[in-house]
Amino acid sequence: MGPDPHEPPPGDSPGREETESNDAEPTAGSPKRGRPSLRLTLPGCWGALLLACLSFTPSLLPRGGVLQGLICGISAAIGYGLGVIAAYVWRAFADREARGASRRSWRVLIICAVALFALAFGLGQYWQHEIRRLMGVTDYNVLATVACPFVAALVFWLLLLAARGLRRLYRWLAGLLRRWIGPRAARVVGWVVVAGLAWAVVSGVLLAGFVNAANEAFSLRDTETPEGVHQPTSTLRSGGPGSLVPWDTLGRQGRAFTGSGPSAADIGAFTHRPALEPVRAYAGLATSDDTESRAARAVADLERAGGFERANLLVMTTTGSGWVDPAAVDSFEYLGDGDAATVAMQYSYLPSWLSYLVDQSKARAAGRELFDAVYDVWSKLPQDQRPRLFVAGESLGSFGGETAFSGEYDLRNRTAGTLFAGPPNFNTLFRDFSDHRDAGSPEIEPVYKQGRTVRFTDDPAGGIPPKDAPWNGPRVLYLMHPSDPIVWWSPDLALTEPDWIGEAPGGDVLEDMVWIPFVTFWQVTADLPFSTGVPDGHGHTYKAAYVDGWNAVMRPSGLTPQDLDRLREIIQPQH
Repeated sequence: MGPDPHEPPPGDSPGREETESNDAEPTAGSPKRGRPSLRLTLPGCWGALLLACLSFTPSLLPRGGVLQGLICGISAAIGYGLGVIAAYVWRAFADREARGASRRSWRVLIICAVALFALAFGLGQYWQHEIRRLMGVTDYNVLATVACPFVAALVFWLLLLAARGLRRLYRWLAGLLRRWIGPRAARVVGWVVVAGLAWAVVSGVLLAGFVNAANEAFSLRDTETPEGVHQPTSTLRSGGPGSLVPWDTLGRQGRAFTGSGPSAADIGAFTHRPALEPVRAYAGLATSDDTESRAARAVADLERAGGFERANLLVMTTTGSGWVDPAAVDSFEYLGDGDAATVAMQYSYLPSWLSYLVDQSKARAAGRELFDAVYDVWSKLPQDQRPRLFVAGESLGSFGGETAFSGEYDLRNRTAGTLFAGPPNFNTLFRDFSDHRDAGSPEIEPVYKQGRTVRFTDDPAGGIPPKDAPWNGPRVLYLMHPSDPIVWWSPDLALTEPDWIGEAPGGDVLEDMVWIPFVTFWQVTADLPFSTGVPDGHGHTYKAAYVDGWNAVMRPSGLTPQDLDRLREIIQPQH
């Protein structure tokens, strides 16, 4: 946490080379050396107060009281550390020793803390109310709101104690090293060793342990079958009669995918004409041990079921747990009159938000291997017998789907169209398209190369910019909400203001949202696990938008605006 701006206790020599002199308490009543101290420094408290109050500013999604308390506590701990470091640096430049703060200074701090925290808390409640109103969220827990300050205090103290524990470890190690090396070298080596040890524990032991525990828990859940889902009796589905992929190897999400979806009768009732039964092929983690053979098995089952004989073929890269958004595939099948086939495969047990952080390499391999396996069979067909080849993915699935392509021309040349929803900020192609957007277009809805192939929209039903420019040939469309933390989260948020915050906000983001170093990063980070807990059309929830998105990419004939309204109601009922 850095040295505290205090003088040494009475009896210590101010000229000692011990690092404790930079961290000693300012009053004669300080605890004796060796005992843990809960005393606070004045500069640190001012820093903690400042960042704690700023943590109540709005971010992308509504926050409950407990979550706000967590963010507030983390921000306060960071602010405390920054305050201590700032005081230490100032003393170094001023060439003076630490001195204790007066009682009057502490009284001023306490009065300001009560007033500023109360003001920030009240403004925070107002901002959260406005965000809930924008998104149509009605949930509000008064008890959680009341608990916010207590959660913040607990988190702050736990982090402060952890930091002081590391500091004590550093002091002990530096003292030990001074037996063999000089004091300055001992201090440097001590900090390096303690920092490395802390990083190893957090990234190795704690993170790895958490991921392994989550993997074990979700692997057990993967053996279950969702309620209402039954093994298909159609030969057109993986896990059904004659399938090369056994039902019990599909995993929970694979069974949900192949055991559900619109029938030919459902599609015919919408189109008012005869329809085909869609083909759905899938391979789970238990289907094969490695990604390449799993992709080969899924494509072999797709070919067995006649997927390459359909008019429209979709390669769908799943999210972490193998989940395929029913809205994405159902819309594709309805708009294709059932003359459609979809293939997908699982690459992880973990849910999307966790896979998003730790399973990127698996998503990359799955997206590339599955598309390459499909393309290998598809490209060998006579040109007049090939189905239109589409690619889609949501969240981490869009990241995996992108990895099979090198850029705009590759997407245009090897597919009939692409639809990605909620792309993570680290997506290679998404970042390239967005970073090189046309001058004057905002980051929340960029225009790339006059929209000739790749376009972006929050609401495809309302028009896809640039509306007055031609959009010929295969189309690539990204769906992304201004309030989706998956799209906007980046480690760079800690120290760099992104364009999307400095520009005019989207329709479901408050104008009061501002970028604050460190604070905004933790706010958006805290939004991630709750990104799908908001109504459709906000956050990371994409449902009805798939209807208009696929309509723009597939360009089916004969559909009226009223037909699209009916299909949206089928995909995402409003009642």
